[in-house]
Formats: sequence, C-alpha cells, structure tokens
Amino acid sequence: MTTRDTPWPEGTPCWVDAMVPDPKRAADFYGPLLGWNLIDQGGDYGNYLIAQVQGRGAGAIGPKPPGMEEMPSVWTTYLATDNADATAAKITAAGGQLMMPPGDVGPAGRMAMAIDPTGAVFGIWQAGQTTGIEIANIPGTLVWNECMTRDFEAAKAFYTSVFGYEYDDMSGDGFHYATAKVNGNVVGGVGQLPAEVPAEVPPHWSTYFGVTDTDAAVAKVGELGGSVLRPAQDSTYGRMAQVTDDQGVPFSVISVSTQS
Repeated sequence: MTTRDTPWPEGTPCWVDAMVPDPKRAADFYGPLLGWNLIDQGGDYGNYLIAQVQGRGAGAIGPKPPGMEEMPSVWTTYLATDNADATAAKITAAGGQLMMPPGDVGPAGRMAMAIDPTGAVFGIWQAGQTTGIEIANIPGTLVWNECMTRDFEAAKAFYTSVFGYEYDDMSGDGFHYATAKVNGNVVGGVGQLPAEVPAEVPPHWSTYFGVTDTDAAVAKVGELGGSVLRPAQDSTYGRMAQVTDDQGVPFSVISVSTQS
C-alpha cells in the first residue's frame, strides 16, 4: 500500500477521473466494484464525486462539462507538475497541444488538459489543497498508468522533454514497451499499440485499478452492466483484464495483494 499527503513528484501520475453522462449511474457501478465511498463536492464543483478508500482520495467521477457531451467518456490520467503554466509551455514547445489552458480549481489546485504529439490526451495537476491520489497499490485503488500510442519513439521523446522521463525498455519480439521513471522511480509506462488494435481506437493513457480477484471482478463488471474488452489473463505483474463500465468507459483491473 502507498499513501501520500504531499504533492507527487513532477511527471508522476497523481490523479484519475472519469467525466461521464451520468455520474450517479457511474457511482452505482464503481462503488460496488471497487468498494468506493463517493463524496459529493457540491454544486460549486459541479457535483464532482471524490472516491475514497480507507478515507483517502483514490480518484473521482464527474459530469461532462457543457459543450463536451459528444466527447468520448474515458478515465483521464493527470501528471503532477510543480508549475502548471511552465509545464503547459513545455508541452506546446515539445509539439503537444493544449485542450484547456491552465486554470485554478478553487483552492484545490491548478490544472490543464493536453494532447501529446501522438494523440494521447492527459491532464496536468499542480497541487493546492488537493495533492492528488492519497492511497494506491491496494484493491480498489490506482495501480498503474500507461500511454499506449502508435508512435512509440515520439511519445517517449515528448514525455522526456516535458517531464524528464527516463526509460527501462522492455521491448521484445513483436512488441514495444518501456517503463517510465522519475528520479529513478518507476511511475508508469509507454507502449506501442499492437497492429491488431482497430484504427478507430486512439492513442490514450490507460488506467489500472487493483482488485483482490480479477476473475471475480470481471464477473462483477458483467453483473453491473459493464462489458469485457480483453478477458482475464495472467501476466508477470498479476492477473489482469480490460473492461468497460456500464456507460462504455474502458479501464483495466489487475490482481494485487491487500498488503502491497
């Protein structure tokens, strides 16, 4: 288990949220699946729902902003920054684009939304009163984030330029993948989308939530109205599956120890 009450190092995935057509419906899905207690932040914050595990922030669900109703619903990964404005400048200098320029979220922090040069969307978060994820790496919490792209080398170069990532390349026969490091610590991954992935699937940051039993979690997803994109399979890091919630939002689950 990882807990943290201070800002995450720059470039570390520090928060995830999903903007969906029906947040209440999403709460009824993720609450039973991941054991979340969802706290409504009130009308001033668009009734954003903070997910808590053991009383600590683990992610969030919110309504789609006006004018963005037609955008696909996804889990968004936010990368930590010490200075959102300076990082936004680095993003554009490195060939990325800003979807939403830096702006304050009350006293909680300062954020922006961006697209890397390969087409993957991500957010940046400068901590204020909200530092980001407060608990991770146990069932019900964030375990892993990775950027899956069609231009592996360009994506790696971009995140190095903006966040100083270093990589341990794990590529092998038929696949390209590298773990990304900040200050020598592994914080996520960058991978090449396999050729068989349909062209309509855009480059994206993927979110993995920990579960006690992947097969049981996949069964629960079905009971709650979700679907399976990739059946459960074993990996070096745990048994995993890719699923969607009952509003079509994709994410992955992976078995982790309750003591990890």
